[in-house]
Amino acid sequence: MTTFLLIHSGWQAGWSWDKVQPVLEQAGHTVLAPDMPGHGSDTTPVEDITLELYARATVGFASEAAEKVVLVGHSMSGMANTQAVEYAPENFKAVVYLAAFLPSDGQSLLDLAAPDADNMIQPNLIFSEDGLTMTVNPAVVREAVYGDCSDEDVARAGSLHQPEPAAPFATPVRLTKERSGSVPRYYIECLQDRAISPKFQKKMYTDNPCEKVFTMNTSHSPHISQPEAVAMHLIAIC
Repeated sequence: MTTFLLIHSGWQAGWSWDKVQPVLEQAGHTVLAPDMPGHGSDTTPVEDITLELYARATVGFASEAAEKVVLVGHSMSGMANTQAVEYAPENFKAVVYLAAFLPSDGQSLLDLAAPDADNMIQPNLIFSEDGLTMTVNPAVVREAVYGDCSDEDVARAGSLHQPEPAAPFATPVRLTKERSGSVPRYYIECLQDRAISPKFQKKMYTDNPCEKVFTMNTSHSPHISQPEAVAMHLIAIC
């Protein structure tokens, strides 16, 4: 059996894995789905949140497990997860990118997202007056993120969304082949994604080759719309 460490995306918290976690646990696996700094029940001040803090927190969660973990990240968490693997590759059995950013050394999320003209998130970001946090224009959230999710799930997600700290978006990762490159990578691409376009997902996993690419005909949030299928892909990896 395997320990899965599920890391949520921006604007969300550990609740986003509520449908995947029980499927994995019923199959006999151990699942950790924590709230990252400044999200959910974590009260870290927004001004203290950095990409490094996210990555160090992920390493800390992994170190609590009794074995190497399969690290799974959705969307923007691919950035911090990649950095976390660089910091402590010995803690990770594999890293899985679920419609997630997969950076190369020296790239920030903004660097990666800028050429993706088909994404609906970047042109719809709304910054707070102090510039410390961002939200997404509510008018596009469903189409961009939850296109094939139920009305109930979309309503729940909207009620739980939180402003996202801006600083981690602009911070480049620092990676080496010897460390982050030593842990097997897997990618789950989503063909109806409007947050990170399918074409751009393919570019990222082509630039940074993965052991295997799984394909889902879903929007950006298959862990909410098709949790059983996501869980089966994860189980296939372990």
